[in-house]
Amino acid sequence: MVNIDIVSLAIPLAEITIAGAIINASVHFVPVGGAPAAMATSTGVGTGTTQLAAGAGFTGLMAAAALAAQSGISLTNPLHLALIMASGAVGSMIMLGLTMLIGQMIYVYGIGVVPAADKVDKDPFTGDYQKSYITPGTTGHAIPTVCFISGLIGAALGGIGGGLAYIAFKLLGFSSEVSGVIAVGFFFLNAVLASYNIGGTTEGFHDPKFKKIHFGIVASFVASLLCGVIISGMSLGI
Repeated sequence: MVNIDIVSLAIPLAEITIAGAIINASVHFVPVGGAPAAMATSTGVGTGTTQLAAGAGFTGLMAAAALAAQSGISLTNPLHLALIMASGAVGSMIMLGLTMLIGQMIYVYGIGVVPAADKVDKDPFTGDYQKSYITPGTTGHAIPTVCFISGLIGAALGGIGGGLAYIAFKLLGFSSEVSGVIAVGFFFLNAVLASYNIGGTTEGFHDPKFKKIHFGIVASFVASLLCGVIISGMSLGI
């Protein structure tokens, strides 16, 4: 740890606050079907909102940390900062993209359902009608194109938010190991807030629950600001 003057705390504190808001927003894009999706009776990946978002976020965090550790990388250089966040976004997108792809293969070839979204009549990307392929008594199947793209957007935002938070903790003087641990906890904090705001399952940006995203962003903004103040105090030895 190092001593940091009050003025230099402003940038990391702002980064932490913004990162929290981005992480919260990212979770609202991720298609999560929970237990029903695990039985192919609901659209999305068959797991919890927090678990899926955190998994993608952690991968992005590791990708960002790996790039930040390279020689010649300066955390105060805007270009390097953008590269680190881009690395986090790509890492997160790869993880969630593969998760959705493997899940899709199991749904289609293992269970035998047709990917179909319940929240839209027509997929905005492929133009395919959805309702005809939904089994009566269910709320969609697998991961249709609109959900897949929404998930990739959410993963990218999660990776950017996680990378930005990691950079902020490093700027506060924490070691790479400690910064990583704090960033993981910080990501979970905001992912859980988003999960509470969603209140169950979601298909992505086309889901009616997505309209509540601003409530989640405000909640994470306030919570992240408070966390930033506490963590900044820790960096000063308070």
